[in-house]
Amino acid sequence: MTQLIFRSATRADVPEILALLEDDAIHRSRQQVVAERDDAACWAAFEAIDADPRNELIVAEDAGTVVGTCQLTFIPSLSRRGAERMTIEAVRVRTDLRGHGIGKAMMRWALDRARERGCGLAQLTTDKRRTDAHRFYAGLGFTASHEGMKLAL
Repeated sequence: MTQLIFRSATRADVPEILALLEDDAIHRSRQQVVAERDDAACWAAFEAIDADPRNELIVAEDAGTVVGTCQLTFIPSLSRRGAERMTIEAVRVRTDLRGHGIGKAMMRWALDRARERGCGLAQLTTDKRRTDAHRFYAGLGFTASHEGMKLAL
């Protein structure tokens, strides 16, 4: 591994990001990602994220290759005395590169990004089946302080 670069994703990165998201048993059980010509919703989502100053789709790049991704969403809130909070979503590192420090470096970069914006809190959810991810996030200082709930619509 050379030096990791963290940057905002471009439209050209979307196929690699989708491949990272698809390379996951839990994700595959939810939906199937298909080619651009068949899945305009993914492209519309990218355009919406890209245009929104409160959303950042990030890639981790090593020697010109996308090796990780995450999405950061900055949420204004009246709680915590009006401090903005950052939600971290869709964290993925290429399967064959897990355990090499990419995820830890990406998360540290994301937390620094939250501090730069003056966020008072960073939050994330992770599937209950992802026990390795739970240990990973706990090792970064996250605590399982809330019970998350979702409703598929």
